[in-house]
Amino acid sequence: MILAAGKGTRLRPLTDSTPKPLIDVAGRPMIAFGLDLLREAGICDVIINLHHLGYQIRERLGDGSEFGLRIVYSEEDPILDTGGAIAAAREFLSGNTFVVLNADTAIDLRLRDTIEFHKKCQATATMVLRPDPQVARYGIIEIDRTNRIRRFLGHVRDGDVGPEASLTPLMYAGVQVFEPRMFAYLPGGVYSITRDVYPRLLEAGEPLYGYVHHGYWRVLDTPEDLAAGRRELTRAPGLRGTGADPC
Repeated sequence: MILAAGKGTRLRPLTDSTPKPLIDVAGRPMIAFGLDLLREAGICDVIINLHHLGYQIRERLGDGSEFGLRIVYSEEDPILDTGGAIAAAREFLSGNTFVVLNADTAIDLRLRDTIEFHKKCQATATMVLRPDPQVARYGIIEIDRTNRIRRFLGHVRDGDVGPEASLTPLMYAGVQVFEPRMFAYLPGGVYSITRDVYPRLLEAGEPLYGYVHHGYWRVLDTPEDLAAGRRELTRAPGLRGTGADPC
């Protein structure tokens, strides 16, 4: 699933007439980087949630054949936030392990390796995490020496982490892998997957893991980050799709 329903308010006035996922980055719509990431991992069936100017996304991407994928859409009115959006796509997603990513992220991740790590850990949820000097700006997620998430945005399971614990602070990089049992924690409604659901998963003792990424990453959600991403991705053809076989 690609989360693409947001209004992109930090990129106004660009997003007043163009949905953020369709803003041009290095000659391609922003969302194309996420579509490439999925296809190159062998993921063929994709659902995209829509709200703000969603008809433009549907018209531009169509059935996904241009990108070698099969795309369907989840219309939201009102907008459901990230947790509600995943819950609304339950019928499409719940058959097997599934991936959720943000439409405004460019990352040179080997998604196949992330999924393999997730399964090896027998995780309920795995977040792609990365070190960053401004980790506090994005929200601190802390893992132990086994990469298990022990503290999430200040939340910790009672009795799980003592004062002597050695934890590594990281930030969320916009890609998640889930098992279908996640849906037991996802009611209908409007709520955030990070702020509202992960703390409950942590308290319930669900196995949550962080896959640490040290390569390229850029979120494209402010004018400054968009400008930087356009420069970087123009110079980095390896991040613009590998031409993997279509589905």
